[in-house]
Formats: sequence, structure tokens, C-alpha cells
Amino acid sequence: MTTAGSQSSPTDSHQKEGAPAAGETEAVWTFRGYRLRSSEFTTAMVHYFRAEVQRANVWRTRLDATTNWAVVATGAVLTIAFGPSGFHGVILLNVLLVTMFLFIEARRYRYYELWSSRVRLLETDFFAAMLVPPFQPAPDWAESLAEILLHPHFPISMLEAIGRRLRRNYLYIYIILGIAWLTKVALFPTTIATWAEFAERARIGGLAGQSVIVFVLVFLGTMITIGILTVGMHQATGEVLPRFSPDISIPFSSPASNDKEEITRPWYRLSRRRQQLLAMVITDRAQAVSENILKEMKRGVTALQGTGMFTGKSHSLLICALTVTEVSHLKALVREADPQAFMIVSPAQEVLGRGFIPLDEK
Repeated sequence: MTTAGSQSSPTDSHQKEGAPAAGETEAVWTFRGYRLRSSEFTTAMVHYFRAEVQRANVWRTRLDATTNWAVVATGAVLTIAFGPSGFHGVILLNVLLVTMFLFIEARRYRYYELWSSRVRLLETDFFAAMLVPPFQPAPDWAESLAEILLHPHFPISMLEAIGRRLRRNYLYIYIILGIAWLTKVALFPTTIATWAEFAERARIGGLAGQSVIVFVLVFLGTMITIGILTVGMHQATGEVLPRFSPDISIPFSSPASNDKEEITRPWYRLSRRRQQLLAMVITDRAQAVSENILKEMKRGVTALQGTGMFTGKSHSLLICALTVTEVSHLKALVREADPQAFMIVSPAQEVLGRGFIPLDEK
């Protein structure tokens, strides 16, 4: 398999080609000591892709189930409300029930998006790249996927989830319930003649009719406002929406031409940068630790000399910038070379330079 660029990147340790073993002519994928032939790696990715698709399908089915609950409950309530002894209060009670279904569905939708975002990442940066030679995935796709697996998090907010499900299904249910409530109060058992009569009929127990009317108007207004305000939120990957954002572009070299073109990056790629860290290792075996990091992680290391103020002894201080998915690997390498080392890992506000954010982007 080919690498995703000539310069060092955060995923170089994930995308280096190992030297072929004796008698082998096929490229080998090297990953933290494991050596896989390209066919073995592709097979593993295909099985993983199928597993994520299955997860997404299961949660998509759960979304449909919640919507069905809301529709069936609404149909049953309207049948009761417009029956011989029906009361308009059951319609408002159903509004609260449907709202509960909306929140349950929004929560399920966030889980669906978690699996769907992984599927889309594989589709765009692994499978699509296979179809357009030369095979060249985005430099950070493997690292992005690894971070999602190691540190799962919802790709969309609860507000966006509510807005999307509201616009797709629930807003229409609320409108039907609103019309049904208005019809029940105004026309049954007889047609009203004045506003005072309407307010009197809207009464529910000891709750004044004016208060009930205000509740209905405020509730519908709130739902419509949420639906409008969340239209611009486009972090959801499972929707059939435009897949590229015109304001984000990356260089691309066409195989048929030497000219570089600008293509847009998929909008659903996480906009936030992966967490960047700074590791400091205090050790008396600086050479062995440094060689492990340089060889296995392909990360640069800077050595400084320091003095332990408690003991008065001189020690080497190694500084290494890395990403959140490489911490466990670094710990293992340091422990292997010097079990007595002292290690500090702290967040970095920003890391600029080769392997991280290029300086020419600033």
C-alpha cells in the first residue's frame, strides 16, 4: 500500500511500508510491531466496515421504531378525542408524550451518527481512494479513525439531533395535533361564537383557558424556532446532503496531468484538530529511549540536560510532541528502554511544523 504523502505526518507510524520478508514481494503494512500484508489489512478493513454498517443499520431501525410509536399514539389519541365522550385535554397530553418520543429519538440519532461517521470516513478516505489511482487516502484519516475508536464521542450535539428529527418527522405530528386541538375546542360539540366561549372551552380542570392557549402557542412557537435555528448545523453524516464544503480545499495532483488542482474536503470530516500533546521524559538512558521513539514512532526527539534538585544528579530530559492516540505507544517504548524513567504528558495549545500543522498554513 502506498503512503498518504511524502512528508512526515501524524500517521506516518500507521502508514509506513515495512521491508518485505524473505520470499515476499507484496508490500507489508507495519503497525506498532505488527506486520500485515496489504491483502490482510484490506480484509480486516472490509470486515470492520461491515460491522460498522451493521451497527448503523440497527440504530437506524430504532429511529423508525420511535417515530412509529409517536404516530400510533397520535392516531389513538385523536380517535379517543373525537369520540362521543372525547375531551380535548388528551390531545395536549399526547403532545407531551410525543415530545418524550422526540427526545428519545434524538438520543438514538446521536448514537446512529457515531457509527455513521465512521462508515463515511472509511467510504471517503479508504474505499473511494481505491477507485481513483493513485491510491492516496487523506494524510490524517487513519489517525482520525483511531482517535474515534479510542476516545468515542458523539459527532453531533443534542440540539442538532433534535432539530433534524423535528424537521423530518415530528413537526408534522405537532401541526396535526395543533389543528386537531383547535378543531376539537372550536367545533365540538357545537361551533363557538365568541372568543370568550373558546377560552372557556379550552379550560382543563382548574387551569384557565387563557393559560392553556398560551401554553399551546408557546410550545408550537418553540418547536418551530428550534427547527429553523438548527437548519445550518451540518455535522450529521447520515443525511443525504451535499458532501463538500466550498470554503475548504486541499491540493490534488491528477494522474493524467502534472498540474495541481484544488478539490474540496468533505464537510463531515471533524473540523476540530486532534488533541496534541507534549511529552517530557526524564531518563538516564536517553540514547536507548530516543532510538525507540525515532525508530518505532517516527517522531522527533529533543534532548536537554537537567539536574534533579533533590538528588543533585544530572539527567537527560527528552521532549517529544505527539497526538492523543500515540500516548500508550510512547509509554510502552519508554518502559521498555528505561523502567525507572519519569514521564510527564501535558496538553499542547498548538504544535506547528513537520508532522503536525504546517507552518505555511499559519
